[in-house]
Amino acid sequence: MSQDIQKEIGIVKVSDEVVGTIAGLATVEVPGVAGMSGGIVDGFAKLLTGTQLTKGVKVEVGEKEAAIDLSIIVDYGVSIPEVAWKVQENVKRNVEQMTGLNVVEVNVYIQGVHMGKKEGKEENRRFEVK
Repeated sequence: MSQDIQKEIGIVKVSDEVVGTIAGLATVEVPGVAGMSGGIVDGFAKLLTGTQLTKGVKVEVGEKEAAIDLSIIVDYGVSIPEVAWKVQENVKRNVEQMTGLNVVEVNVYIQGVHMGKKEGKEENRRFEVK
């Protein structure tokens, strides 16, 4: 599906993938978000970064509205509800400003907690989320 915008000189279509990319980038901008989650593998959430951001995003785009589901991993020690609310606000604002769609829903699923860095290298410990 894609969003059609009818203007006098033609149609502009915004694909689901574009909305997903905007949503993924807006999500990782929020302090406390370690990255997107690629799902649960071996009981642990897989941390995605860089070009894989859209794998943690599910988008449903209608003619004028969009609903977005985000699977994220948060940094250890943050207030999870506060980070989730900031993600919802940032994603809604960015998608609406860039596409003209009305974002009716931004659902945030916390898939894991990232332990951060230790002595200059990434620590592999993660908490399991059931």
